[in-house]
Amino acid sequence: MGQLVVAVGNPLGLAGTVTAGVVSALGRSLPARAGKSIRVIDDVIQTDAALNPGNSGGALAIATGDVVGINTAVAGMGVGLAIPINATTRQIIATLLTEGRVRRAYVGLAGTPAPLPPNLANERGQRMGLRVAEVVPGAPADRAGLQADDLVLSAGGEPIVSAQALQRLMFADAIGRPLPLTVLRSDILVEVTATPVELTAGD
Repeated sequence: MGQLVVAVGNPLGLAGTVTAGVVSALGRSLPARAGKSIRVIDDVIQTDAALNPGNSGGALAIATGDVVGINTAVAGMGVGLAIPINATTRQIIATLLTEGRVRRAYVGLAGTPAPLPPNLANERGQRMGLRVAEVVPGAPADRAGLQADDLVLSAGGEPIVSAQALQRLMFADAIGRPLPLTVLRSDILVEVTATPVELTAGD
């Protein structure tokens, strides 16, 4: 926070525009629509460098010329958001360069973080899980038997404490691969297996 940054882009059609500002905050979350579902992008950079429509996709760079983010959204006057350059974005960039597109996996559920019962939380060393609010009819989660109000504790052996934690597992290598899920249903631990499919524009 406080580091000087410059944003490069084509705001309002003005090609090659550079604006300057500072990193206002780190670790923001940005909702992003993917077809009918909404994903949340974690660890977004907030800057007060002037961003306008047309800046999206441009570089957010520091004085050395290193790109630290990709300008993504304008949240308000003096509030611009950029996706950080991290392990996830490097993986996406490498995939784009080699394959020309990025494939994502899809299980078809929506949920919110919810606490585990105290005894189970102590036993598992995990305080939160993902409470299923909705299961898309016909989606892999539906075929696996997941139900609204289930509390998802883990997926593929990884603790699931939020929707973002589940989304981080949904890269191309998850498509078609059985994904074991541990679920708490009516105080009973249930093991189910969902097989993610490729995310399409209609999902």
